[in-house]
Amino acid sequence: QVQLVESGGGLVQPGDSLKLFCSASEALYDMGWFRQAPGKQRELVGYIRWRDGTTTYADSVKGRFKVSRDIAGRMVYLQMNRLTSEDTAVYYCSARARDSTWNTWGQGTQVTVSS
Repeated sequence: QVQLVESGGGLVQPGDSLKLFCSASEALYDMGWFRQAPGKQRELVGYIRWRDGTTTYADSVKGRFKVSRDIAGRMVYLQMNRLTSEDTAVYYCSARARDSTWNTWGQGTQVTVSS
């Protein structure tokens, strides 16, 4: 089974930037980031196709967030810019095999945006 470990979360002010890190024991077809805010369901933030590096994002973060990867190091990153209070959530790294579902998850890292 794939093991995922997130890090990089913290407390930041509105307008700030933050970068999250995901260390993977194995890289699957797609590697992505989800988040879950208080009282809300978990939602997809963005993901990257490992083979060619193409990315997909939720409309709410498009233009502000960027998913990237380090192939050799099996790392997945989430660069978050111009953060707002609505970005406050626990962020999870996830993975899915081709023709499969997002069924492997890290423990999550807390991101709090507050003044």
